[in-house]
Amino acid sequence: MDLPNLAVVLRAVLSHVPEERKAAEESLNQFQFTPQHLVRLLQIIVDGSCDMAVRQVASIHFKNFVAKNWSPNDPDESQKVSESDKSMVRENILGFIVQVPPLLRAQLGESIKTIIHADYPEHWPSLLHWVTHNLESQSQIFGALYVLRVLTRKYEFKSEEDRIPLYHIVEETFPCLLSIFSKLVQIVSPPIEVADLIKLICKVFWSSIYLEIPKQLFDPNVFNAWMILFINLLERPVPVEGQPIDPDIRKSWGWWKVKKWTIHILNRLYTRFGDLKLQKSESKTFAQMFQKNYAGQILGCHLRLLNAIRTGDYLPDRVTNLILQYLTNSITKNSMYQMMQPQINVILFEIIFPLMCFNDNDQKLWEEDPHEYVRKGYDIIEDLYSPRTAAMDFVSELVRKRGKSNLQKFVHFIVDIFGRYYEASAEVKPYRQKDGALLAIGTLCDKLKQTDPYKAELELMLVQHVFPEFSSSVGHLRAKAAWVAGQYAHINFSDQDNFRRAMHCIVAGMRDPDLPVRVDSVFALRSFVEACKNLNEIRPILPQLLDEFFKLMNEVENEDLVFTLETIVDKFGEEMAPYALGLCQNLASAFWKCMASSEADDEADDSGALAAVGCLRAISTILESVSSLPHLFTQIEPTLLPIMRRMLTSDGQDVYEEVLEIVSYMTFFSPTISLDMWSLWPLMMEALNDWAIDFFENILVPLDNYVSRGSDHFLTCKDPDYQQSLWNALSSIMMEPNMEDSDIEPAPKLIEVLFQNCKGHVDPWVEPYLRLAIDRLHRAQKPYLKCLLVQVIANALYYNPSLTLATLHKLGVVTEIFNLWFGMLEQVKKSGMRANFRREHDKKVCCLGLTSLIGLPAEALVRIFKATLELLAAYQDQVAESKKQNDDAGDDMDGFYADEGDDDDDEVESDKEMGLDDEDGDEVNSLHLQKLAAEARGFQPADEDDDSDDDFSDDEELQSPIDEVDPFILFVECVKGLKESDPSRFQNLMHTLDFRYQALANGIAQHAEKRIVEIQKKKLEKANAQ
Repeated sequence: MDLPNLAVVLRAVLSHVPEERKAAEESLNQFQFTPQHLVRLLQIIVDGSCDMAVRQVASIHFKNFVAKNWSPNDPDESQKVSESDKSMVRENILGFIVQVPPLLRAQLGESIKTIIHADYPEHWPSLLHWVTHNLESQSQIFGALYVLRVLTRKYEFKSEEDRIPLYHIVEETFPCLLSIFSKLVQIVSPPIEVADLIKLICKVFWSSIYLEIPKQLFDPNVFNAWMILFINLLERPVPVEGQPIDPDIRKSWGWWKVKKWTIHILNRLYTRFGDLKLQKSESKTFAQMFQKNYAGQILGCHLRLLNAIRTGDYLPDRVTNLILQYLTNSITKNSMYQMMQPQINVILFEIIFPLMCFNDNDQKLWEEDPHEYVRKGYDIIEDLYSPRTAAMDFVSELVRKRGKSNLQKFVHFIVDIFGRYYEASAEVKPYRQKDGALLAIGTLCDKLKQTDPYKAELELMLVQHVFPEFSSSVGHLRAKAAWVAGQYAHINFSDQDNFRRAMHCIVAGMRDPDLPVRVDSVFALRSFVEACKNLNEIRPILPQLLDEFFKLMNEVENEDLVFTLETIVDKFGEEMAPYALGLCQNLASAFWKCMASSEADDEADDSGALAAVGCLRAISTILESVSSLPHLFTQIEPTLLPIMRRMLTSDGQDVYEEVLEIVSYMTFFSPTISLDMWSLWPLMMEALNDWAIDFFENILVPLDNYVSRGSDHFLTCKDPDYQQSLWNALSSIMMEPNMEDSDIEPAPKLIEVLFQNCKGHVDPWVEPYLRLAIDRLHRAQKPYLKCLLVQVIANALYYNPSLTLATLHKLGVVTEIFNLWFGMLEQVKKSGMRANFRREHDKKVCCLGLTSLIGLPAEALVRIFKATLELLAAYQDQVAESKKQNDDAGDDMDGFYADEGDDDDDEVESDKEMGLDDEDGDEVNSLHLQKLAAEARGFQPADEDDDSDDDFSDDEELQSPIDEVDPFILFVECVKGLKESDPSRFQNLMHTLDFRYQALANGIAQHAEKRIVEIQKKKLEKANAQ
């Protein structure tokens, strides 16, 4: 498509007529891979005579095409852009950065970023020369800095060898960059364009020093030259002339951006490279130099900047936040704190506290957009930019590390505000200061709860100064009272009526006319539910609570809301049964709403997506709580099926783990697995074969449930053929040469599930699966995978020993496999521990497999017999040790947390006279979400470390068909069978055993007798219980 026709098509993309627009888009897609297409798009983008709307469409299409097609994700995929077109784009695009307006520059900048990340330095070696050359050109300096920023950003998060190209970039450009920086800083009354250039230089410097300081900057003279310029920018006032009036635009104004980036850089240097405690020995010289020459000077500048808060002048939120971060990091450093100490009262009471108080912006947002007020209040990202959060962090660190000299006066200051508020008449009460004081009390919660004399006064403080605000006429005080009450819900109330009254006020707050009060009340309720010792306080109002909760969920998308519901469900367990269906229906509705919200606005924050995850997690918690009531699962299934069907496809990648957990519960606890639930099997298999290999461990759990709990359907159904489907997936994964060992581990576990649950019904699959396991065994590197693959053979032997042994003979691998197996059984670590088959389950599987061979005419009977004896003895010891540990753990749990201290809470000054002692475990309780089905089978993800014990750890609730098989009894029965069927062979075997093995055999026989008695006793107890 030539240039004029391309311009016509691009214009048609903007058409209001859907047919014309669609035809134009199809035409673009049809011709996008033709030679010169990218080049022509670039020509239109930079053509000043062309309509701006057309140029913008061209720039967007150019950016999207480059992002998708410049460099294929798959190395084997063919190149979609010709080398000649790439070369022409690289040769021309850099110069256009300066020529195009900012709207188009953003699109071109993204394209340059994509190309640099793909091509530099290998395919674009001339790029750095272009940058250095144009840094010296007055007309191209902006373009050169812009490209240098993109170039250095490529290496911002790289470390070690990947960072080497950055050092070359710094070496080639920083001398010139420093010279340009110096000249720009010296310009008197600089125009706003100078701010844009300085900002780019700051960003280049930031990316270059983010992880490591380049060696060029270790030269004290060079580093000092840079620091002089940064401190100059920090000290100089931001020009008044030209500042926008609108605060949203003002904070993004060029000179305020320069101030922000300057402080950002100085903070990074201070916290990462200027802290002596964090530095390796070779970097301590730099840290000492920074502390001595610059840290104090920067602190002085910061304190002067913060004066704007006292005088009511403008200071952007992000700048305030960054400065307070610097001050907070200075608290623990003696020399820096000594500098702050003379001004600490001013900092604390005239800067920090005013930032903690409710302000005009809060009021405006509360009234005009309460949903946004709630979102900002609970958004972690907002916290990164919030002066209020930074002020709270400063107070927390100050009382934690310098509490001796500051806690008492700060508490007195707060108490004074409480007193003045209490005494003032309604029309002159300091409502906003009271809000700040309540925030401060909540912030100091952890410190006050463990410090004398305050911890004894907390209940009185709540009753006198917090709880009365539940009925305040001022909305933000009602909200803050709910939040503070939630912070202190776990203290020991001497009068339970105070706890009860507060909790009922919190519940009432869920019906407050103001949305933020309702939200804060729900969050506070979580703490009260956790702390409630007598659930009868909540039981009567549970239906009302749940009703109010779901009304709020319909208004606000917030995953934290769901935490409260999970806490209620977790606390009441089976008592939630009458509400389970309704809860799941409400959560399903909320889930679909959150998903629709998230999909409708991809550019928005991800609160909708997070809330959707929260809904699914809450559904799992409900299913767990009613797990002993299988009939409920039948009622709940129709509500959850649409979610499972949709989210088990690629549409559900962001929530796949949560959905699989729901499928696991539904397939494990339902009375039977319905045909509707079976319809999910193909979806999981399709995902596993396509994109979901990272979730294989999670998919394993429901697949196990299908085979173990729905064996009949699995074996008899031919449309779809589940046995063939399982083989197709497992063979594809295990035969893939590029698949990591750790990714394959669930596959042999599934083969085990097949052999153990389908005994006598899958003979035709024995040979294929043995071939598969042995083939992979030849290539396996990780010991844990080798163990699992050998266990496939052990499971096959237990499934059908004669068929399996015949198959191994047919494959010609009998000697090889048994030599490997016995070698692995004998292998020990330096500690003397077994190197392989370390789980109880693994030993048991090996015992059953080897024992199954005793009655067969195997050549290596003596070796098999001895190995089985050794293994049974080890298994017996491990089972006994596990039982002992479980008993001991139960005894020890009461005092477990009492010994835990928090080293980070140590003060720089001594706090002994303040009665600092450890928390009494108030914060110990955490939400317990059991991954039931995964735990029930011991199929936890393996650690990457080959020597990790995690791979070999047993799960307490391991369940499989072999649970009912006692390996000791089976061994004795097989030996008796051998004695009866082939006495001479038995006698020969006994004669070959030395004293040690005879003793082992006798011990195993005695233990088997003991186990028979124990099993009979358990059966009798179970029968009597029924």
